[in-house]
Amino acid sequence: MNTIGRFILGALLLLGMAAAGYWYGTQRTEGGGLRTEIPSGKKLLYYRNPMGLPDTSPVPKKDAMGMDYVAVYEGEAEQGGTNRISISTDKVQKLGVKSEAAALRPLDRTLRVTGRIEIDERRIYTIAPKFEGWVERLHVNTTGQAVSKGQALFEVYSPELVSAQREQALAQQGLAALKDADDEAKQSMQRLAEAGSTRLKNWDIGDARLNGNRITFHAKEAGIVLEKKAVQGMRFMPGEMLYQIADLSSVWIIADVPEQDIGLVQPGSAAQVTVDSFPERSFDGKVDFIYPTLNGATRTVPVRIEIANPQGMLKPAMFANAQIVAGKGGEVLTVPDSAVIDSGTRQVVLVRIAEGRFEPRSVMLGARGNDYVEVLSGVAVGEQVVTSANFLIDAESNLKAALSGMGATDTQPQPKAKTVGHQAQGVLKAVNEDGSVSITHEPIATLKWPGMTMDFALANPSLVTGIAPGSAITFEIVERGEGEWVITKLQAQAEHEGH
Repeated sequence: MNTIGRFILGALLLLGMAAAGYWYGTQRTEGGGLRTEIPSGKKLLYYRNPMGLPDTSPVPKKDAMGMDYVAVYEGEAEQGGTNRISISTDKVQKLGVKSEAAALRPLDRTLRVTGRIEIDERRIYTIAPKFEGWVERLHVNTTGQAVSKGQALFEVYSPELVSAQREQALAQQGLAALKDADDEAKQSMQRLAEAGSTRLKNWDIGDARLNGNRITFHAKEAGIVLEKKAVQGMRFMPGEMLYQIADLSSVWIIADVPEQDIGLVQPGSAAQVTVDSFPERSFDGKVDFIYPTLNGATRTVPVRIEIANPQGMLKPAMFANAQIVAGKGGEVLTVPDSAVIDSGTRQVVLVRIAEGRFEPRSVMLGARGNDYVEVLSGVAVGEQVVTSANFLIDAESNLKAALSGMGATDTQPQPKAKTVGHQAQGVLKAVNEDGSVSITHEPIATLKWPGMTMDFALANPSLVTGIAPGSAITFEIVERGEGEWVITKLQAQAEHEGH
């Protein structure tokens, strides 16, 4: 080979070595590790903490335990602000996350109140003769006896009535005798007959009630005898009550509604009533009247419910439980009760932006119904809100850090997130003097940790009792504080599990 050929060959070798060195150098990180190859067509955004802590870096780096930060590429990060939460689809399914759309619906609420059964005051009447007399005979002689409309109650004798009856009979006979007399005589006798008839009518006595010199009183309506003062042979004076009868085919429930709920009750509201005597039965009724007074001792307002009682099962003075359907009327924007996370100082819902992507929203709540609550601001119609596993999302995704990005100004402590345990396997290397243990563990998929040797604190020193260093073990860890992992369960691994 001539000098020129050897020169060209050497130049090509040097060029190839330089290219290889350049490629290798571009794959090194500033921390000395190899840089992960960037997926085709995606832009590298930043690097996140491998332990899930809220810490990112614009360049590759390692954490305190020597673990490489994880690269985050375009499309994998949230584009709506730092307060959004991203959870893998597998994690969403594992947690059993469910959601429901915020929607307009009537916000009905059931008020559960207590009350008592009372007689419908409009269905009570009394028998009180307007004249003096004596009770000659009783047809209904016991309190509580049921009577039908028109049924004979008692018979009386009254000299005044006998006298009025005879005057009317004589006047009628006089009219018949003077049929050929002049008009003036006829008119005089006619006025006398009308005066006697009017006198009997004013005493509520008609011709049909007169039986010789006795007068029979009848029930005006069907009902139950509440009170009977008439005794056979007794003398009574004008206006004295002898019977009180009530129609119990319809009764009232006087229910006591708390002061703060009375604004939800309207006349005509449906109600269901139960009594201890018939627990298997419920009686339908409706609110008939809301009393204008408040009981200052109990801070309740009486509400009258009208109930049909054709079989007479509901007795006056019984205690009753009433459920009144109350509401504001019309449709309002609502979300399920279970969607609201209440910290005591504010209320938050998790809005489902996309599959595995959630955004916490502060909401202002209004009236509450049975299963739904009115939302005055914070969500819009049709937005999906998480209704189950929302507290687990809180724990898994460090929701408190996300909420801090919402610009909240309150300084009240937020509820501590629920701890989540992570299962792992490894080998117990040593029990340290400070009570911690050194473990070489296999990769932990739920935390995306590679296998390594780490020191862990023990929730209880007795967890390692009887387990010698070098033993294969299974254990569970939880994050007690930021970056502080504690073993809550630890046991020796059976021999067959290690093979």
